Amino acid sequence: MISLFRNFFQSKIGLPIFIGFLIIVALAFAASDISGSATFGGLSGDDKVAVVGDQAITSNEMNAAMNNALDRARQQNPTITMPQFVAAGGLERELDLLIDRYAVGLFAQKYGLRAGDNLINSEILQIGAFRNLTGEFDQATYQAALQQQGITDAMLRRDIADGLLAQQILRPALAALSLPRAAARQYAALVTERREGAIGVVPSALYAPEGDPTRAQLQGFYDENRARYILPERRALRFARFGVDAVPPVPAPSEAQIAARYRRDAAQYAAQDRRAITSFVVPTREAAQALVQRVRGGMSLEAAAREAGFNVSSGEPRGREELASATSAALAEAVFAAEEGDILDPARSTLGFYVARVDEIERTPARELSAVRSEIVQQLEDEARAAALAQLSSEIEELVDTGSSLGDVAEAYGLEVETITGLTADGRRFGVPGSALSPTLQPVVDVAFQMEESEPQLAEIVPGEQFLVFDVADIVASAAPPLAEIRDEVIEAWRLEQGSEEAREVANRVLEQVRAGTPLAEAMRSENAQLDEVDQISLSRRALIEGGQRIPAPLVLMFSMAQGSTKLLEGEGNVGWFLVDLDTIATDPIADDDPLLAQTREQIGGAMTGEYASQLSAAIREEVGAERNAEAIEALRRTLAGES
Repeated sequence: MISLFRNFFQSKIGLPIFIGFLIIVALAFAASDISGSATFGGLSGDDKVAVVGDQAITSNEMNAAMNNALDRARQQNPTITMPQFVAAGGLERELDLLIDRYAVGLFAQKYGLRAGDNLINSEILQIGAFRNLTGEFDQATYQAALQQQGITDAMLRRDIADGLLAQQILRPALAALSLPRAAARQYAALVTERREGAIGVVPSALYAPEGDPTRAQLQGFYDENRARYILPERRALRFARFGVDAVPPVPAPSEAQIAARYRRDAAQYAAQDRRAITSFVVPTREAAQALVQRVRGGMSLEAAAREAGFNVSSGEPRGREELASATSAALAEAVFAAEEGDILDPARSTLGFYVARVDEIERTPARELSAVRSEIVQQLEDEARAAALAQLSSEIEELVDTGSSLGDVAEAYGLEVETITGLTADGRRFGVPGSALSPTLQPVVDVAFQMEESEPQLAEIVPGEQFLVFDVADIVASAAPPLAEIRDEVIEAWRLEQGSEEAREVANRVLEQVRAGTPLAEAMRSENAQLDEVDQISLSRRALIEGGQRIPAPLVLMFSMAQGSTKLLEGEGNVGWFLVDLDTIATDPIADDDPLLAQTREQIGGAMTGEYASQLSAAIREEVGAERNAEAIEALRRTLAGES
């Protein structure tokens, strides 16, 4: 990514402010296929949700972006549905991202900026998901990763190009900003401040009607709030396990087999010389030689690397060939000619020259057959059991492939069928707290939620040890239940909403009294003797932050108000209305050498960077021109939310 941002990413203040904008320049998988090939001559077409410059964002493109965004959201919340994602503002966020992506790309092209193929190739080579086990770029791994994400090479290259163009545009705006020391002192003082006041609540339940709503009122309320009652998709998972305990005992290996295995693995039992090193690579021989001299002069290798701006790497002891494969033949030759603790002369690599130290020499004497006989016997028996298990799994897979049911497979091999009902996509039973599946079953959940009610499937859940044959017995789609099933719950919610309206009127009258000089507790009791929920608050911001838990909304409001003010805040879920009364604010002085001062300058500087980036983004959209088709957006919203 952009090295300029690295320090900023470590800021607790800067990260949440800037993360949304950075998605525009993220060198990651495309949110959708941004072809940019469409032309636009007005927002009259229902298939165009927005236009940026002369490029249209179609409903199909936006729909694809939403599906990909939902997949990303499910990594954090596996049970979230599209209607819930839309209700949480997902459509607006994804459309903003697409518009910004288009705008930045068009703006860059307008002023002659470009991202060439070689630069894009270099970025692709740096993406870890495209490397094989040896750490090298692998074309097959690359294609598999693209297919898994549902994108093409062209889509990824367009996304990377947009990101590179965005870097070229944003770099001047995101240059490191320095917050004046005096301003930093004011912000730092906020952490030490203590606030005193009171928080009272006017509960909705106190004013909720006791009677039931009419049928029309209840149905109307339910229709307006249907998204609140959507249940996740539930499935019944049936499965039967089998492992090495399901195969018959294997015969003991013969002496001939044992001897043959010893001969086959003779190199493994021969004398071994393995060595561990710590190293780093520098670009030129002269620089490497200078660093070697400094280390030989008494400085530690790690300190020399750190001062020169390099990162050292260490590892477990390795043989000559393994080390040569991982580093270079020249370095391996030098390592195996040195003694423990030696600092080697610079050794050539494909990227420069190694500076290295021999940390450990591990020499193992040769082992005779008599010394390793029991080890070989165990190895041969394990292999025989694994082969028998593989044969059993192959037979069961053949039955599955020919249409046999799970019950038939279980009966044929004496397996026990287990059933988990009401399973949700996060691996829990719906409505049953603490019902998470065992780790061995968790891997099949994703597959089970992609299956239809059909023939079973086979899964290896512990490689070489345990298999699972499973199917889906029942699927209950994600939807809001019929009103009749949750009538009491909806009636209670309706009552709270009705009570909230009257509670707000009461709270407003209390607010007027407090602002006129009446103490909060007295003003509440004058309205209703039962309004006695008033908490006196005396709390420092540092204690609030260090609590490590979600901060209640009334406290958040109290620490953002002006001294001597009183504000009204609606509680979540129609719980009631909070009256927040702030009396005093006291702050402690900040010493010049207080680490908090330096931290504040860094963090607020990051926030300023985010603000500059946000303003630049808005200016780019204005210059390029961005227009939304409200009618098409609403139609897409209704479709995604399941309303049409």
